[in-house]
Amino acid sequence: MRLDDYEALARERLDANAWAYFAGGAADEITLRANREAWAAHWLHPRVLRTLAHGHTRVELLGRTLAHPILVAPMAFQRLAHDGGELASGFAAAVQGAGMVLSAQASVPLEDVARLVLPEATRGPLWFQLYLQGDRGFDLDLVRRAEAAGFEALVLTVDAPMHGARDRERRAGFALPGGIAAVNLAGAPPLPRGGELCGGLLAAAPGWDDVDWLRAQTRLPLVLKGVLHPDDAKRAQARGADALIVSNHGGRTLDTALPTAWALPRIADALGGTLPLLVDGGIRRGTDVLKALALGARAVLVGRPIVFALAAAGPQGVAHALRLLRDELEIAMALAGIATLDAVPRELLFDAPKSQPALPGSAPGDA
Repeated sequence: MRLDDYEALARERLDANAWAYFAGGAADEITLRANREAWAAHWLHPRVLRTLAHGHTRVELLGRTLAHPILVAPMAFQRLAHDGGELASGFAAAVQGAGMVLSAQASVPLEDVARLVLPEATRGPLWFQLYLQGDRGFDLDLVRRAEAAGFEALVLTVDAPMHGARDRERRAGFALPGGIAAVNLAGAPPLPRGGELCGGLLAAAPGWDDVDWLRAQTRLPLVLKGVLHPDDAKRAQARGADALIVSNHGGRTLDTALPTAWALPRIADALGGTLPLLVDGGIRRGTDVLKALALGARAVLVGRPIVFALAAAGPQGVAHALRLLRDELEIAMALAGIATLDAVPRELLFDAPKSQPALPGSAPGDA
C-alpha cells in the first residue's frame, strides 16, 4: 500500500462537503498540483558501497531528539473526517513517534489533546498553531492556555490573513455541520467589516510588530509558518523566530505561489544553516522526505494524507500512514547511501532545477 491509496479510500467515505474542504485548493489549484510535481522534478544521485551500519533516522530539532523527521501538519476541523478528530490523529502520531502541530481551529479542546499525547513515551514534539485574532487580550489568553497545557512551541501562521479563493468549497456550499466548530476560538472577537480591500478584513491582518509582541509574551520556541521568500526568512530570524516552516499553505491560499520544493533551497542558502527549517506541501513518499532534508530542511510536515487516512481508517489509518512514510524514508536512505540525517548533502540531488517549475499536470497534492 502507498500513502496515496488513503486518498481514494477517503473519497468513498467523506461527504461532498468534507471532501471539498480537505481535498481542495485555491482557485485553479495550480500550486496544489505543483507542490507534488516539484518534489518529483528533483532526481536522486545515489552513492554505493557506503557504510550503513548503525544508521538511524533521528534528528535534532529545537532542543529535542526526534525519532524521525516527520510531523503532522496543522489541519482544522478534523472531526469532519472522524469522530475522534484531533484526538485520534494526535494519539496515532504519538505512538509512531511523529510530532504534531495542533491547529488553532481544531475541533476538540487543546487541553484534551495535550492530556492524551504528552504521557506517550514514544511521542514527538507537540506544538500549537496560532492565527492571531486581532485582539491581543484574546490571543494572549490562548497562548497561556497552550503553555499551561504543555505545548512545546508556538507556530504562528503568517501566510493567511484571509482565505484563498477556494472554488471547490464554494461550489459545494461548504458549511460546518452542527456540533463541529473551532472550539478553542470560542469568544474570539468578530472579524472587522468595512473597507476598500477585502471588505475591511485586512484591518486585523498581523504584521511584524505582532511577531515582536508574541515573541515578548512567551518563552516557548516561536516558529513562523508560511514563509516563501528569503528576505522574509532573514527578517523573521532577526525578529527572534526559533524556526521557520517553508509553506504555501498546501496551495489553499494564493494560487500560483511558488512550490515549497523550489522555495526551500533559496531560503536555506540565505540563512546558511543558522535557523532550523521545516517544509510542507506535496510530500507523499519517503524519497520526498529525503530530498527535503538534502535541500536544507530539518524535518517535514504532512497534512492531507494524514486526514485522508483518518477518514479511511481512523487512528489506525493515521498510524499506518506515518509508518509507511517512515519505512520509505529508511529504504530511500539505504539505497542512496545515507546512514544518518544530520547532514544530508545537497549533492544527493542531481541537477536540481534552479528556475521556475514546469507547468503542472494533473496530480493532486498539498501539505
